[in-house]
Amino acid sequence: MRHPILEYVEAILVAVLFALFVKAFVFEAFQIPSASMEDNLLVGDHVLVNKFAYAPHRGPWARLLPYRDVQRRDVFVFRYPEDPARDFIKRVAAVPGDTVALVRKQLVVNGRAVPEPEVIHRDAAVYENAPEVPESLRRRDELPPFVVPPDSYFALGDNRDGSLDSRFWGTVPAGHVRGRAVLVYWSYDAGASPRTFSGRGAWVRQLI
Repeated sequence: MRHPILEYVEAILVAVLFALFVKAFVFEAFQIPSASMEDNLLVGDHVLVNKFAYAPHRGPWARLLPYRDVQRRDVFVFRYPEDPARDFIKRVAAVPGDTVALVRKQLVVNGRAVPEPEVIHRDAAVYENAPEVPESLRRRDELPPFVVPPDSYFALGDNRDGSLDSRFWGTVPAGHVRGRAVLVYWSYDAGASPRTFSGRGAWVRQLI
């Protein structure tokens, strides 16, 4: 008969290994570090990232598992190309082969203006991509047509006037993509629910 302590240790090790597997290959929590995705994602929001969605479409299970390519308007997490130790979260504006441009703040993909209901502009001024304009603003509102190279993505923040994104440092290599943001499981700005509960376990439901 096995000692109970060994059984507990084994159960803990299995749980730890399972948690590490899930974090490495399936889901991972991510905390929003900046205001670049406001008002949709706030600083401090906790987001669940699906690392499985963009997995390589190879092998005998490829047709059965829910893989898919990165698509325009996906909100994804990736390693910052200029500092891979940092994670960024943005929205996919264009995919490989697309011709992307900005005309007076308006996103244009393949010659067509793209509706962006999720985007906000907090600065009414429009700056041209001209030598006399400060470098920090030169590419913010005007961007000449640019073809997204293979295995790369053009990423923009929803808080368009306050986002450091592909307009300034280029495209995101496919190898830097970590996963797709699927839900906010805890919002920093979420207020307490006005609903009250009664009966057994009421304090637990109220806390949740």
